[in-house]
Amino acid sequence: MLSVDGVNQYYGGSHILRNVSFEAKAGEVTVILGRNGVGKTTLLKSLMGLVPTKTGSIKLGGEPIDRLTPYERVRCGIGFVPQGREIFGRLTVEENLRMGLASKPGATPIPPALFELFPVLRQMLGRRGGDLSGGQQQQLAIARALAAGPKLLILDEPTEGIQPSIIKDIGRVIRSLAEDANARRAGVQPMAIVLVEQYVDFAEQLADQYLVMERGEIVMRGRGVDMPRDGVRARISI
Repeated sequence: MLSVDGVNQYYGGSHILRNVSFEAKAGEVTVILGRNGVGKTTLLKSLMGLVPTKTGSIKLGGEPIDRLTPYERVRCGIGFVPQGREIFGRLTVEENLRMGLASKPGATPIPPALFELFPVLRQMLGRRGGDLSGGQQQQLAIARALAAGPKLLILDEPTEGIQPSIIKDIGRVIRSLAEDANARRAGVQPMAIVLVEQYVDFAEQLADQYLVMERGEIVMRGRGVDMPRDGVRARISI
């Protein structure tokens, strides 16, 4: 679904991303790990077109998107949940969800499936986003990104500042999106998910593929089931 090849990115004279290459397949969760400041968030912003790439290519479904604007990438099928959630605090839950439909015709309804994934949101449609708890805001941010039906979902540290019970719910949703049996039966490709995460236990539970970044480079990669054997936890704690 997503193909990243030789991406380099700079801030001023600083070389932030160094020849980053990987693929994220439909039906799989690709987890990107690393300590703070190694370029993980910059990589996600590059995928979304929020920061320009100097060299390299980014393709979605085989089509190049590295010259497209962020809103054009959304129309191509990318959903993005940024670090810190960035919901609209003064808008209601319903209005936040409708913002996720901005690339669709005005009469497009909010997909009922969002309330199956996050039942609490149905109860709070009229409540302002800023009045929700941190965990509820994170669920709203994910639902907003899913509203337009993306092919690729990108999440930047969704467990940050979230209570353990909500972390479990978010993990369940992420796994169900990647493995959507209904989509498979209907002949539709399940979603590809790219997840930046610091919480190793959460990453190990979800990862089909893992990537470890240091100083803007991918220095380790492998299958999620091999993370304990490969010593990923020790590598990112050094």
